[in-house]
Amino acid sequence: MPTPRARLREAPASLRLYAVTDDAWLDGRSLESCCVEAVRGGATFLQLRDKRASTDGLVAQYRRIRAALDEAGFGEVLCVIDDDVEAALAADADGVHVGQDDTDCVRARAVLGPDKIVGVSAQSVEQACAAEVAGADYVGAGALIATPTKPDAAHVSRDELRRICAATSIPVVGIGGLSARTVSCLEETGAAGAAAVSAIFAADDIEKATRMLRREVDRVV
Repeated sequence: MPTPRARLREAPASLRLYAVTDDAWLDGRSLESCCVEAVRGGATFLQLRDKRASTDGLVAQYRRIRAALDEAGFGEVLCVIDDDVEAALAADADGVHVGQDDTDCVRARAVLGPDKIVGVSAQSVEQACAAEVAGADYVGAGALIATPTKPDAAHVSRDELRRICAATSIPVVGIGGLSARTVSCLEETGAAGAAAVSAIFAADDIEKATRMLRREVDRVV
């Protein structure tokens, strides 16, 4: 079976709708069931993000999500862990996503090896190009729109997103405040996809909300 990195390279459209988990809105639901709903609604890629969880906690969460996806028939969906390279290694996750203030891309690649996915957050052309040189498989560019999820995130303008996409040969995913109402900001930027947090996981009906968002993403990307 192809490695996660090879699967991403062969199918960059798997980044079309990138769902970033948040357990703030579970309201009695399990995170893994919410992830299944998101994928059923059209999410094509998952990132497990929980800044409060320990490495062991992330490993356990990841394994529950992967088992739920496999059971629901979505075993092909790629899923990475945010920031914690050790958790990604221990869980045999598909990869890791690191920010500018997290573990750097070079170390993440050294720990996980050549077969796993490494994504990097970037707020400028310089950061995006550096990530590509360091071995990143994709870039998450943002925040595009102010969001309560990351109130201190650096703002990336639509023009800067366009420049980032033009300057790199790896896929670029826009992130930050994206919803069915705002995702049109990606139009004609060259972005490979949109990442969303609250637009998916804060919804009462996650599958329905994701389907609506996917429809808009498909229209503008």
